[in-house]
Amino acid sequence: MAKRRGLALDGVLLLDKPVGLSSNHALQRARRSMDAAKAGHTGTLDPFATGLLVCCMGRATKISGAMLDADKAYRATLQFGEETDSGDLTGHVVARAAEGYSVTEDALREVLARFQGVIEQVPPMYSALKRDGKPLYEYARQGIELERPPRQVTIHRIDLLSLSGTRAEIDVACSKGTYIRTLAQDIGRALGCYAHLAALRRTHVGPFSLDRAVTLEALQAMTDPKQALLALNELPAGLLPAKQTLKDPL
Repeated sequence: MAKRRGLALDGVLLLDKPVGLSSNHALQRARRSMDAAKAGHTGTLDPFATGLLVCCMGRATKISGAMLDADKAYRATLQFGEETDSGDLTGHVVARAAEGYSVTEDALREVLARFQGVIEQVPPMYSALKRDGKPLYEYARQGIELERPPRQVTIHRIDLLSLSGTRAEIDVACSKGTYIRTLAQDIGRALGCYAHLAALRRTHVGPFSLDRAVTLEALQAMTDPKQALLALNELPAGLLPAKQTLKDPL
């Protein structure tokens, strides 16, 4: 019996990815809910992270290139006092602050100001960047650390939302290629107390906002999940290469 491919749906699903799922697993669950034949996402979130995952169905996959290059925004929770090998809460602690350390609001605001604008970041070993055809995270899992040249990224805005004891919450608007895990680590080092990312939530990707996103649970509970799709004519101007591409075959 021939395998059924699903429906030829065209549109964009703004998905609020839950914690614990890879971006691809979240995408595939959404695709199955809508019975879509063709789907892809436009920028990976780590399994521990939540928030906006832009899922493109059918001919909407033509916006993928523009979305990968788009600016993004995040809400991040920093845990001070410990640095991990992955830069986030899933890693092993590799450095700890001296006993009795503290982080004041004035000191934190001063350090955050240093990271606004064009900065250089060393990509983390736990990343999908490749060396000799193999992702860096595969080397990291073998205990191998490779030299990585710094890369320029832009932090358009970084706002302190709260500071409570050893945790702070910040909003970050940044260019493509920015690693928030690395930003957390660098902020901790600048403060002299180490830090790692305790939580991460993506709030914006280019013109798309988490405000219009649907959770996987809500999508799966819908009588007609296809209603959650943004149609091609609802997409912000300039995302699709040209109007005639809408007529192109899949």
